[in-house]
Amino acid sequence: MDLSIIMPWIGAALSIIALGTQLKAILASGEKLLEERVVKLEKRSESVAEKVQQLEGDMKHLPDRDTAHRMEITIERMAGQLATLDKSLQGQLAALDERMKPVDALGRRLQEILLDRART
Repeated sequence: MDLSIIMPWIGAALSIIALGTQLKAILASGEKLLEERVVKLEKRSESVAEKVQQLEGDMKHLPDRDTAHRMEITIERMAGQLATLDKSLQGQLAALDERMKPVDALGRRLQEILLDRART
């Protein structure tokens, strides 16, 4: 068997193997970049999952929609009662003011008498 006939085929096979190795290296470098990105995304996903879990825990302590609605209704009722009390108190204060006018006049008159006696 003559090696000169096989040598071109061996050279071609080695060239194809070298080319395949180069292609694999090029594709593997892209794969490494993708793997790094996937690792970063997994870490970020874990961080987001922890934050969501924390928010869910915090949300359990907040009032739900029905409770908030009941609180709004109660506050409106209380505001109405306060407005009614305010009007009632204003009327009572006006009546008390009218009742105190004669006492005020009497006090002023007594003060005048005492001042007149002090002068003489």
